[in-house]
Parts: sequence; structure tokens; C-alpha cells
Amino acid sequence: MASAARETRLLPPPLPLATLIGRELRAGGSERPTLRYGHAGFAKRGEDYFLVKPDCLRVPADPSSAFSVFAVFDGHNGVSAAVYSKEHLLEHVISALPPDIGREDWLQALPRALVAGFVKADIDFQRKGEVSGTTATLVVIDGFTVTVASVGDSRCILDTQGGELQLLTVDHRLEENAEERERVTASGGEVGRLNLFGGQEVGPLRCWPGGLCLSRSIGDMDVGEFIVPIPHVKQVKLSTAGGRLIIASDGIWDALSNEAAAKACRGLPAELAAKLVVKQALKTSGLKDDTTCVVVDIIPSDHLTSPQLSPKKNQNKLKSLFRRRSHSSVGKLGGKSASFGSVEELFEEGSAMLEERLGRNLSLKAASPPFRCAICQVDQEPFEGLMADNGGSYCSSPYAPWGGPHLCLECRKKKDAMEGKRSSRSTACR
Repeated sequence: MASAARETRLLPPPLPLATLIGRELRAGGSERPTLRYGHAGFAKRGEDYFLVKPDCLRVPADPSSAFSVFAVFDGHNGVSAAVYSKEHLLEHVISALPPDIGREDWLQALPRALVAGFVKADIDFQRKGEVSGTTATLVVIDGFTVTVASVGDSRCILDTQGGELQLLTVDHRLEENAEERERVTASGGEVGRLNLFGGQEVGPLRCWPGGLCLSRSIGDMDVGEFIVPIPHVKQVKLSTAGGRLIIASDGIWDALSNEAAAKACRGLPAELAAKLVVKQALKTSGLKDDTTCVVVDIIPSDHLTSPQLSPKKNQNKLKSLFRRRSHSSVGKLGGKSASFGSVEELFEEGSAMLEERLGRNLSLKAASPPFRCAICQVDQEPFEGLMADNGGSYCSSPYAPWGGPHLCLECRKKKDAMEGKRSSRSTACR
């Protein structure tokens, strides 16, 4: 009896179940990673801007809900659109996310919110009546989950520990993107090169009116509505080995391939890596354009230094996931995920059609008045011109019914204009 009592006294006190589960999760390497980041750039026109916001919270005052945002904006025709996007794009995205939801639901809703936020930014900026435009590549990092939304030709690549490269964006350049050329012409735009006196055509393919080389951007109210702000969105989950993101404007990518940019900075800390990428780009082609680079290392919590990202033999090949499938039709993986090496693909969609991007079953609010517009997040009574789900209409409207979520009349006009149902940006609702 005395011996049993002594053994009982020697046993450790029982631990709460939550503590045991937490230990098991930490042992499995599922702790949140550490981020190290750096940025560098040189200005020729001064139209590049970037955003570094590592201290965002899904739930106020709750550090466990932390996420980080990094972005690059490459303006053209002035800086106004790039400055506006840097200051307001993220808040438009956040406002489109349903409140009071858990992390998994938040991550699942994020791709739709990114689409709504980009379109909202475009509508609001165009109300200013300015003609500038900008590319936008916005990266949201929550744990080992990375979500990238982009319009234009700024780019984000992922360099994994095994030396495998993945392109997380799609370039919306008319010269290289045949699908976008077809979409623009089908929507009423003209695609061609600059025509000099005598009929000589020079330069890259452009969209007319306006002469823009890109098929997607924020702003650019002087060109047709078929230049859309609807982003390509890709969401992946890294293995617990982590990886490196390189986000940069086309001043980098016009000079360096994806492989060259990654190779130029492997084994270096993020801040020095960004400087080396810019230096290599300038060494290759000189300062022909603004060059901006943001490098983000996603580091497992049990590592104190940045990953070395040393390539294995014969593995330093770009594994662009978009060569296998049309980027305008992929996505919505139906609850299934696809694995590519050390990266798990959770979502990908590049369609320029809002009905496909926002989804038919999106419900940000109960289906009773007042209704909330899925893009501008404004509550309206049905008689204010709001379109209802399932093709219903609460007021007379010249627009055909659609099966998507609630849109106010202004955002509905924007949607129809982007799909070629209205012919001019000048008549679009501002």
C-alpha cells in the first residue's frame, strides 16, 4: 500500500486535453512559421510602389489570428492608381470577407474576397476621373498557406527548399497571352500594334482604344471596359519546410527569367536577396524601367535562419502549373487538393467572368432585405435598384437576370460592361 502511494506521488500531474493536443500539433511541425522579408528597387519613372504589412489580424487583439500581406504595384500613365491601390486595395478585400468566421472558412472565402476587392478598387478609383492605371500583385500569407491575386505583368514566384520553382501568377500581356487577346476582341476591343505613318506596325500588341499592352489592370478609365480588374487568384499550401517568395515588377522580369532571379539570391537573407535580384536585373539590361523586388522567406518555427533554398541536381526547373491547363477555366477544385512536390494546390482561378468568380451560392448576408452588394459591400433595399439571386429582380432593369450573388445596380453595370454588354467606359456608372 505504501509502495503504491509513493508511485502515485511520483506520477506527473494530469494535463488538460488542450495542452496535450497543442503539444502533438507542435511536434508535428504545424506551428506558424516565421517570416523574414526585404525589399529593394530603383526608379526610372517613379511609378512603382510596394506594400509590406506583416502585422495584420483576422480577429482584433488575437495574435493567433495573425496574417501578413505583401504587394507590388507598377503604375503607368502616372502614379495615382498605384498609390490608391497601395492605400486602399487591402481594406476593400478585407471588407468583402464575412465577419466572425474561423481560419479555415476565412481562407476559403479569401479568393472571392480578393476578386470583389480588386473590382471595388477599380470602381472607386475611376470615380476620381484620373486616367492612370496600375498592375497589382497582392500576396496574403497565413501560416504556410499563400494566396496570390494579380492583374497585369508584375509577378510572384515560389522557390521551395528542393529548388523547385512555381509561378503563382499569370502575365496579362496581350503579346504573350492568346486567351486574353481572344477575350478582349470578343468583348469589343481591338488588338494590334502601333501604326506609324506609312502603315508600318511597331512595338508590342496593344488594346485599342487606349493603346495599353495589358489586358487587366486597376484604373485606366481612358481605355475600354474589357481591360478588367478581375485578378487571377492562386492559393497553395507549403510544406513545413517553408520556401521563398519573390514578388517583383516587370522591370525585374523583363531582364531576368524566373530561374535567374531565384538563383541570384539563393542562400542569402531576404533583405540582401532583394537587393541582389535588383542588382542582377540592372546588370543584365540596365535601368530601362522601374525595378521593384520584395522577397519573403517563410521559415519553419524551429529554424532560426532563412532557408538556404539550395537546389537539388536537375530540379531547378520552372514548374508552371498553368501550362497544363487553361488559366481561365481552372480552379474550384471541388474540395480536393492537388500536390506538386512540396506544395499543395488549394485553389486556382483566372476567369474574367464575375459570375464564375463570385459563385452562384455566395451568401454574405441573409437573403432578406436589406441586401448587401457582394462587391461594394453596401446595404440596399431592393427598390434601390438591387438585383436579387437566382435571376430575380425587384425593380425594372435593362439588364438580363444572372445567377450570381446580390449586386447593386452600379456594380451590375460594371459587370456587364466588362463582359462587353456596354461599349464604352465613358458611359459606365461612376
